[in-house]
Amino acid sequence: MAKKAETISLIDTFAEFKETKNIDRATLVSVLEESFRSVIAKMFGSDENYDVIVNPDKGDFEIYRNRTVVADGEVQDDNREISLTDARQIDGDYEIGEEVSESVDFAKFGRRAILTLRQTLASKILELEHDSLYNKYKDRVGEIVSAEVYQVWKKEMLCVDDEGNELLLPKTEQIPSDFYHKGEAVRAVVARVDNTNNNPKIILSRTAPEFLQRLLEAEVPEIHDGLITVRKIARMPGERAKIAVESYDDRIDPVGACVGVKGSRVHGIVRELRGENIDVINYTQNISLFITRALSPATVNSIRVNEEERKAEVFLNPDQVSLAIGKNGLNIKLASMLTEYTIDVFREVEGGGEEEDDIYLDEFAGDIDPWVIDALKGIGMETAKDVLGAPRDMLVSRADLEEETVDDVLRILREEFEEE
Repeated sequence: MAKKAETISLIDTFAEFKETKNIDRATLVSVLEESFRSVIAKMFGSDENYDVIVNPDKGDFEIYRNRTVVADGEVQDDNREISLTDARQIDGDYEIGEEVSESVDFAKFGRRAILTLRQTLASKILELEHDSLYNKYKDRVGEIVSAEVYQVWKKEMLCVDDEGNELLLPKTEQIPSDFYHKGEAVRAVVARVDNTNNNPKIILSRTAPEFLQRLLEAEVPEIHDGLITVRKIARMPGERAKIAVESYDDRIDPVGACVGVKGSRVHGIVRELRGENIDVINYTQNISLFITRALSPATVNSIRVNEEERKAEVFLNPDQVSLAIGKNGLNIKLASMLTEYTIDVFREVEGGGEEEDDIYLDEFAGDIDPWVIDALKGIGMETAKDVLGAPRDMLVSRADLEEETVDDVLRILREEFEEE
């Protein structure tokens, strides 16, 4: 009796799974039948002479074994044949050659069979769960999803969607100032769907450019309707972003439409992105003009572009250099990311008189290590006054130099001009 109850509990287990994972009736029946047949085939070598009937609504099942009646003493396969005498104990009218169909109590197959069935069911359920998760998200890459934080670890965060599916938000895909507790709601874009060994993992991202683009599409109807196109996005997550937009309708101002009256359309996005400032500029295929706009709010005097090497030399008045570079070099980094050009900034001195008093960095090779000079030249600093006119923080970040090294360089250069 205990075995019977244990067998039926298998149906209850699967019924619970059906409720939580939205398995349709046809799949439910198919998986249960396949599981029973798998166990029968392992026990008897074949399941061909068995009928398995699953009744998921009632929560029960029936198994019938079909055997051919043979003369007494001629039974060669107990699983497929039954003697005439045994057949007539079931029904006295059976004759040789007829087929006997009798109900089988699965519990009588023994504890091992029940355990095997449980394992088979668990394996197939897991496979179904993986297939369901993969099929749900494989075509949703780039879409925003909402989920609930379930567990927070050091390197990633486990979230669950409204169906209980597990989603992963790695620390590297979180905005630096993101901080969540269990039970809080989180919005992110589906970055990718990995399916190694049929074990799908849904990876989310809040730092991908696509996340910002989807937020814009939700806030700006003209983008959603296709009247405005987002051509490029460059982000330093949580700090600043630059977006290039374009409209094919001259009556629509793409920048104004995206920003909204007094920034109304980007306020919500800025809050979602933890205060990430958003610059919106007009896209153009004129690369010189595009780079000029990308360096906003700085005013560019002139620009020299090398399209083959994808490099640009930008010349500005001294008071515009720090604006072009930005705090910690952020503005010029984003402009380079947006335009996909390496941008070097140069100070332009009016009249050229002061330029003559300048000194090339190479002439300081005896006082400054050559590798330091190379690092400074690598970010467009060719002369002493180029370096002295640049923000100290920018020299540290963009040239990747230690603060002490930068201070030594500035001291040496200043002393040279003081001596003169």
